[in-house]
Amino acid sequence: MEPLFGKTFNLLSTMLDFRSERNKVISSNISNMDSADYKSADYVFKEELRRVIEMKVPLTRTHKKHFPNNRKEITKDDFELVKSDEKADLDKEMTNLAENHLMYNLSAELLSRKFKGIKSVLNEVK
Repeated sequence: MEPLFGKTFNLLSTMLDFRSERNKVISSNISNMDSADYKSADYVFKEELRRVIEMKVPLTRTHKKHFPNNRKEITKDDFELVKSDEKADLDKEMTNLAENHLMYNLSAELLSRKFKGIKSVLNEVK
């Protein structure tokens, strides 16, 4: 399947899963905001992955058409639920919810375009 879909399909699928899980956590923060002992949480990249992504990795050209890619694929294991010591703030949570919704829609649109491209190629082969 890798030659047909490439790494993009797996990445976008994982991002859709991440955004869906994060939506559940944010919604839980909003719905439990008035609970006395409830502390907010967030679903985020694990710290080690965050450092690798933010690192500037120099690329070495080994062939005029090739660049190395040493990054591993992102999976569900790369995310974690982080509890905060603070109570949920409605403005912050609503902002997080809106941002997460937009990013989910972007990932879904990119995945849709990937499938449309594959469909177009298959239609041309007919």
